[in-house]
Amino acid sequence: MILKVYTSLLLLFLINSVWTRTVRQVYDDLDPDHWSHYTSECPQECFCPPSFPNALYCDNKGLKEIPPIPARIWYLYLQNNQIETLSEKPFVNATHLRWINLNKNKITNSGIESGVLSKLKRLLYLFLEDNELEEVPAPLPVGLEQLRLAGNKISRIPEGVFSHLENLTMLDLHHNSLLDSALQSDTFQGLNNLMQLNIAKNSLKKMPVSIPANTLQLFLDNNSIEVIPENYFSAIPKVTFLRLNYNKLSDDGIPPNGFNVSSILDLQLSHNQLTKIPPINAHLEHLHLDHNKIKSVNGTQICPVSIALEEDYGYYGNIPRLRYLRLDGNEIQPPIPLDIMICFRLLQAVVI
Repeated sequence: MILKVYTSLLLLFLINSVWTRTVRQVYDDLDPDHWSHYTSECPQECFCPPSFPNALYCDNKGLKEIPPIPARIWYLYLQNNQIETLSEKPFVNATHLRWINLNKNKITNSGIESGVLSKLKRLLYLFLEDNELEEVPAPLPVGLEQLRLAGNKISRIPEGVFSHLENLTMLDLHHNSLLDSALQSDTFQGLNNLMQLNIAKNSLKKMPVSIPANTLQLFLDNNSIEVIPENYFSAIPKVTFLRLNYNKLSDDGIPPNGFNVSSILDLQLSHNQLTKIPPINAHLEHLHLDHNKIKSVNGTQICPVSIALEEDYGYYGNIPRLRYLRLDGNEIQPPIPLDIMICFRLLQAVVI
């Protein structure tokens, strides 16, 4: 009986210790001597949650300027305000900032004090969406991992602005005013680890040149692109997700094997001017061709491998991996041709 009591008390003590540590863990990571100052350090216009002492919430406050940022802050939320300028003064003590959200303000390039961003040495994420920028701000922190600049008025990209951003993995420039002339052969030079590039909703008529070789996701929707250059994707051999919806691609603008690329798993060509399905690779898993001008589908012609050869290989052979096919909004009449099902044995959904 005594042993059971001791065991129960020990278990209770351990549970209580774990619970206490869990509740206090976020506080214990900080210097206790500074805890008494947390409330007094918090800007009057903002909110400093006790459970998240590294964060400062100043969003939706009608602010016209940035308040002084305490030294302990890592995550700064300033979205949905009326901020027009970025000056060095509020950030003098904020040497540990990792994340700044300045979406939906009124920041212009002339309102950004020279060098203010590059001095934020530890910044990893910078959100400046839906402001009034006319060019990519420079210079930028060299350690940036994500840069979001969607929904501005950007028509210019300063030379060398990305040249030192070797850690950048995501660059979002969609819904701006970029022309083909803004994207030069060296525009993206230095982005050696870029994985996602979004240039959708701009004014491009050509495929952008010199995309970083490690790019996995390339989004070019809502432009006016008419032609895919021969062997274009050989320069970006890892591209996996490709979106070209809402462009002006026709059959003549696509080389014979333009999309027959083994790395591409998801290909989106919706809302273009295609009259037939372009040749695809056996590795492709998702194909979006809705709202084009396709009148018929011949499974034998579009099958990336010989159907007879596929039957010889059997289920475990090198059969096409297509799982999703969207063809609605064309001039195709059901039913789905039988040779489509014979070729693409892994198909799970066909929209027609």
